[in-house]
Amino acid sequence: MNWHKYNLPEDAARVVAASPNVIIASTVNELIDLACGGLGSNHFEVTYDVPERGETVEAIVARVRNGVSANYPEPYMRRRDPNCMVVADDGPTDQPTFHQRYGEEFESVREATFDWLSEQPLAMFGYIAGREGMGMDSVVIAPANAGFFALGLALLQGIIPEAEIPPDFQPTSIIYVAPIFRHTHFNGKQVVVHNRLPNLHEVFSYNLYPGPSAKKGVYGMLLTQGEREGWVTTHCATVRVVTPYDNATVIMHEAASGGGKSELLEHAHREDDGRLLLGENMLTGERRHLEIPRSCELHPVTDDMALCHPSLQGNSGKLTVMDAENAWFLRVNHIDHYGTDVHLERMTAEPSEALLFLNIYAVPGSRALIWEHIEDAPGKPCPNPRVVIPRQVVPHVVNEPVQVDIRSYGVRTPPCSEDHPTYGIIGLFHILPPALAWLWRLAAPRGHSNPSIIDTQGMSSEGVGSYWPFATGRRVDQANLLLTQFRDNPETRYVLCPNQYIGVWRVGFMAEWIMREYLARRGSAKFKSDQVRPARSPLLGYTLHQLQVEGRFVSRWFLQVNTQPEIGNGGYDEGARILYNFFREQLSLFLVDDLEPLGRKIIECCLDNGSVRDYASLITHVDMED
Repeated sequence: MNWHKYNLPEDAARVVAASPNVIIASTVNELIDLACGGLGSNHFEVTYDVPERGETVEAIVARVRNGVSANYPEPYMRRRDPNCMVVADDGPTDQPTFHQRYGEEFESVREATFDWLSEQPLAMFGYIAGREGMGMDSVVIAPANAGFFALGLALLQGIIPEAEIPPDFQPTSIIYVAPIFRHTHFNGKQVVVHNRLPNLHEVFSYNLYPGPSAKKGVYGMLLTQGEREGWVTTHCATVRVVTPYDNATVIMHEAASGGGKSELLEHAHREDDGRLLLGENMLTGERRHLEIPRSCELHPVTDDMALCHPSLQGNSGKLTVMDAENAWFLRVNHIDHYGTDVHLERMTAEPSEALLFLNIYAVPGSRALIWEHIEDAPGKPCPNPRVVIPRQVVPHVVNEPVQVDIRSYGVRTPPCSEDHPTYGIIGLFHILPPALAWLWRLAAPRGHSNPSIIDTQGMSSEGVGSYWPFATGRRVDQANLLLTQFRDNPETRYVLCPNQYIGVWRVGFMAEWIMREYLARRGSAKFKSDQVRPARSPLLGYTLHQLQVEGRFVSRWFLQVNTQPEIGNGGYDEGARILYNFFREQLSLFLVDDLEPLGRKIIECCLDNGSVRDYASLITHVDMED
């Protein structure tokens, strides 16, 4: 195999040339064998000899009947550290820089990384970050014994067979993997360093959890490219919902990690008798159900990353998106017993292609089951079990661009009562004017009890677009790019949807599933003025006066949370105050000179306690029928 055909940058070529052995992978099956210790091996431990620490096991890999299972001995490594990313270069950024955090320039660590890699047997392959014509030629260079990490990247982003590398292949992004540095340089912490050179975006992954690098590291590359070229890769799931009457509606759901993106693509979980459990009152134990005899058909489009490339946009007045990935990194912590989601369970237990399981208990030769979560401690399941599923395995998957009819934003909400008020005052769903919908993507609450990341206390922000932890540049540039989308797509409608709790009612993701079923059947988020009313808190836009699905009414207290007797106006208003103070804190970060004038008007409207009608007047967009 000839690595020269990859036209590697000078430093990468030096590393590969010095390595004692280089494996150039061309297929996923080759990486499966590499991950498991070779052809015929079913078990492999990823270990490194760490100075002053000795032999250290980073991961334990098993070949299973439905793919590969990898587990981390250290619970810290089973979730993404939200503070793992730093920027090494001196380009414009609002992110922490390497020098700010560590008190030194990155160059010496970069050279030490190259020196260490030069001494290792290596694995490498080429891929396209994003889509051909809407992404970049890319390469990964990793220790050969970290084959499961390379496998995850190849599933998520694709792999170009060595024989099919075109002569004009020119890497403009590269991932270097050096897990030993987590111990030698970074006190055991997950660290991912982005280094934006003039014609090359380098990502240094100093850990083996694919979330911050193989997944979000590539996301950061695409955000950086879009920032230069004037487009965005949104953090969302997208689905084409086909009703029993053969009407189709495309819903795009944005959210912070854990905010219901993957759940948009799941069928609603049903009770044994077929009913939907709408919610359970946490104070009284009362349970409310909803009966929908037949669910809509789901045609998934994206799970987490959607390209909004200029070449996709037409004259429809609706945002057009396309998947930026070749596989989906699904969190399955809510699948905690057999039969919770038979569709997903069947797809992962008997897939047509091998899958990668993380934080799932499985022994070599067994079948990995997505409800068998590894435990962080006795009796404490890991909150972030994952499975990587290639798109082609997913039934009814949509491979072409789609026009978005409804753009939703999801928030993990805590329980709220008059005695313990919180921001859990969001009803089943709310209709938002586009200016207000844009503000929610600036504030981007990370939400209650987030299972995907390490810090879960209090109310914090995921940052602009809910993708800020992965972006390398400035907040204001991303805010302006998002504002352009909201201003230029007047036919896309906007809603806000909670998950976990509506007031004192525990709902899980049922609010999102009912919202999806209702709006698809309705065919629009455009309502008559007598069907909605301004929410008691202007930040929540409009609320429905009543909601009926397949002839079944949803109780009013699921729509207007202040009508719950356990909350009342007093508890609601205190929750609204908490939410408003959070918005004030987050929006102040965007009041800088480079913010678009329209964006400044919208933020000032919020800071001046504007009404929902004030927001509606700022971007011309008819949300209500006469």
